Amino acid sequence: MEFHPDRLYGLIGYPLIHSFSQNYFNQKFKAENINARYVNFEIPDIGDLMEVISENQNLCGLNVTIPYKEQVIPYLDEIDEDAAKIGAVNVIKFIRNKNSLKFKGYNSDIIGFCDSIKPLLNPERNKALVLGTGGAAKAVTRGLENLNITPTYVSRTKQHGMLTYAELTPDVIAEHKVIVNTTPLGMYPHTDQCPDIPYGELTSGHLCYDLLYNPDVTLFMKRAEEHGAEVKNGLEMLLLQAFAAWNIWNSK
Repeated sequence: MEFHPDRLYGLIGYPLIHSFSQNYFNQKFKAENINARYVNFEIPDIGDLMEVISENQNLCGLNVTIPYKEQVIPYLDEIDEDAAKIGAVNVIKFIRNKNSLKFKGYNSDIIGFCDSIKPLLNPERNKALVLGTGGAAKAVTRGLENLNITPTYVSRTKQHGMLTYAELTPDVIAEHKVIVNTTPLGMYPHTDQCPDIPYGELTSGHLCYDLLYNPDVTLFMKRAEEHGAEVKNGLEMLLLQAFAAWNIWNSK
């Protein structure tokens, strides 16, 4: 007998070479006996989104990845405050009423990051350096603000309100006890790379958090650990943001 799932979830992006979400959710559905399926929708243009929705009447929610986290916003009826603040959406909730279908956008990266880093915080870890200025950096910065931690971007080029790597003096490092790498430096296969920060100034009071999770221990983490800093990679954040997406789709 052919299997017809009651509920369909999916991911939009382009290209979709490998998908953590697809594996995670289909394994979850199987393990928990949930009558649902998760598929990848590789669409070359964001304009194809409505076609995907109209062709899949049992679609109940979507994840959004590169390059559509910003481009999808005009298609939404509503947007969560955190997602609006950073201008990026990676979860779309389908709100169905009798004769209508509405779309609300969220950013589960913020939730996953906050839930992951929260147990490692203490009163001394109240200021953070965010390495990088892209979409992931914006999500991390919003998350830190929600946790009452003052974030400062670190950029390769001089920009208003940001520090450059050259400006990371011993005093700056001493003042900022949390350092988050949101850059791709050190990601497999380029495992011999790491952000250019003064690792020698780190202490056991520092927390160095890398959004990367491949390899498990990046060079950023390894060098930080050599100077006594506490380190963590981004694998738990990845799992927690997927968990958050499921909660968003199934909340009333």
